[in-house]
Amino acid sequence: MTRPTLLALGILAAGAATPGAAQTGERDVLAVVTRLFDGMRTRDTAAMRATLHPDARMSSATVKDGIATWNSETPDAWLTSVARPRAAALDERISNPVVSIDGGLASVWVDYSFFLGDRFLHCGVDAFHLVKGQEGWRIIALADTRRIEGCPGQSDVLHTR
Repeated sequence: MTRPTLLALGILAAGAATPGAAQTGERDVLAVVTRLFDGMRTRDTAAMRATLHPDARMSSATVKDGIATWNSETPDAWLTSVARPRAAALDERISNPVVSIDGGLASVWVDYSFFLGDRFLHCGVDAFHLVKGQEGWRIIALADTRRIEGCPGQSDVLHTR
């Protein structure tokens, strides 16, 4: 079950920002996530790095042969992987974002489908934590799930590796 944003519920805590300011904050946070994936599609690792806090952490949760596994990767290793020459672009398409913000901390929970060009590879959920500093919002943590079954709209796609 996804957690709706306070704005989506129409509830704002006493002393919180006005609804317009809350919407602007959500747009600013989502813009960082969008820039990350726009950079990935074009292999612009400098643009991608600009969305990441210097201390960012990245992790993935998968299930293989019925066993849950967890791995971590440094942003540098991930960016190097993204920059590798490929016949087609890496394309992570996101949907259904849920944004929560409290002061200088934000979270984004978003569904995604991942493609290599037009070829579907996997889907899952991205969970971002962002912090706001003098340079604006930056991703401090990204965790994702990865699966090839139960992906919306992908039941007729051949999954090969």
